[in-house]
Amino acid sequence: MVDFPLLTAILLTPIWGILVLSFMPREADKTIKMISAVTMAIALGLTLYAYWAYDVSLGGLQYIENVPWITELGVSYALGVDGISLPLLLLTMLVGFSTIFVSWNVEKRSKEFFIQLLLLVVGAIGTFVSQDLFIFLLFYELGIIPSYIMVVVWGSSERVSKEYAAMKLTIYLLLGSAFMLAGVIALYVNAFPAGMRTFSMQVLAQAHTMGNLSEDVQVFTFFLLLLGFGSTLSMWPFYSWAPDGYAAAPTGVSMLHAGVLKKIGGYGLIRIGLLVLPLGAKFWAPFIALFAVVNVLYAAFVTIAQKDLKYIVGYSSISHMGYILIGFAALNVISIDGAIANMFAHGIMSALFFAMIGLVYDKTNTRQVLSLGGLAHQMPRVATGFMLAGMSSLGLPGLAGFVPEFTSFVGAFKVYPLFTLLAISGIVFTALYILRVLANVLFGPRRAEFDTCRDASGVELVSLVLLGTVLVVVGVFPQLLMGMVNSGMEPVMALLVKLHVTPTLLGGVFQ
Repeated sequence: MVDFPLLTAILLTPIWGILVLSFMPREADKTIKMISAVTMAIALGLTLYAYWAYDVSLGGLQYIENVPWITELGVSYALGVDGISLPLLLLTMLVGFSTIFVSWNVEKRSKEFFIQLLLLVVGAIGTFVSQDLFIFLLFYELGIIPSYIMVVVWGSSERVSKEYAAMKLTIYLLLGSAFMLAGVIALYVNAFPAGMRTFSMQVLAQAHTMGNLSEDVQVFTFFLLLLGFGSTLSMWPFYSWAPDGYAAAPTGVSMLHAGVLKKIGGYGLIRIGLLVLPLGAKFWAPFIALFAVVNVLYAAFVTIAQKDLKYIVGYSSISHMGYILIGFAALNVISIDGAIANMFAHGIMSALFFAMIGLVYDKTNTRQVLSLGGLAHQMPRVATGFMLAGMSSLGLPGLAGFVPEFTSFVGAFKVYPLFTLLAISGIVFTALYILRVLANVLFGPRRAEFDTCRDASGVELVSLVLLGTVLVVVGVFPQLLMGMVNSGMEPVMALLVKLHVTPTLLGGVFQ
């Protein structure tokens, strides 16, 4: 099993599923869904094995595969995972597997729908396992185009047209990818002289230690990457695509975007921004901390005013990204541990939230908070899912969100005490809108018009059971996640310590 190309197998499994689906007749609706489910089940099983077999005591990159591809450009088919990327790969599989069952009732052009859904999953897998920047960008782009098609063909929206939401989402993400590409090219050209250039993340991470990347180059290149990854993460002011996009997208796409694809931004800032361009990261860290506070508070205020459940979770998601950003901006092991773990916890929580909203909409035909009420009487299982996601969102101890948020705040407080206190105050607003939603949608008097609504059953329970179980298990046994994440940060501890004693033009003034 040692020489088995595990990551390639995980990557290829949904691709094989896509190829099989391509030859299926359109009328074989149930078979198409079964093949999609089996495909994702195999990929999830392989990922669980990778997580279980990963040697935390060794840390660093494991399951490494490296095959030269375009040697003239220094491009390789290089894969590998560590404690930073493996939790996010597992997140992709858990959410991806759930989306198959959340989309079980899709009947309109189901063959094309599930092919696009699997393509989205492949794009996310590729970005998290790539150890070559060229490959990383290819997989990132792969995730954008299916999003546009799925929102336009299978989406629905009330506030704005689905075509507008799809175009807005696509333009923002493509603009972000353009800045990413510019940053990657700037890095590629400056890191090594002609003839020695490479896209290998591991080799590029050594360039600054060899004196090849001046501080000015790192500051400029990190700025380009910040614009790109910040757009993906919906960092203020590049956030407005997210609520409209989530509201217009079919439930499975909302789950994948809010739960997984958004995290590519945070992952890229750490994997490429921090580890390859540490002085650039330190220079922009105070600005990122400021943006983080705006993310938390501004998005929380906007969330309070929302009436549509999808918009509430969409803006709430933007607010939570502020916790990840301030964890990154503090640039120490504790805060970044918290930021990475928070990406996993938020991904599970937001995916479960969108899955429950999809069920409520399917059964009541509305997402408006003021039109709902007392659903716990008719749909206690759906209410349980809402409660688990809601309580995790506001950081209840015993659920997955608590330890990561607490860890981020502890690490960030050392560096930005005022910003951290402002970010912590966002928890109060989170509690306000979450408790309001739970009270208005689930509790209160029984409403007769919902008596015909059937509770979640059969395949509808998959996302609730799977994602809900993960929220509880990780909440009760946080070391399952935190131990893995910490093993990814230990190898870069020396870099972070050195960074805090290295003066820069701006970072030193603010610390």
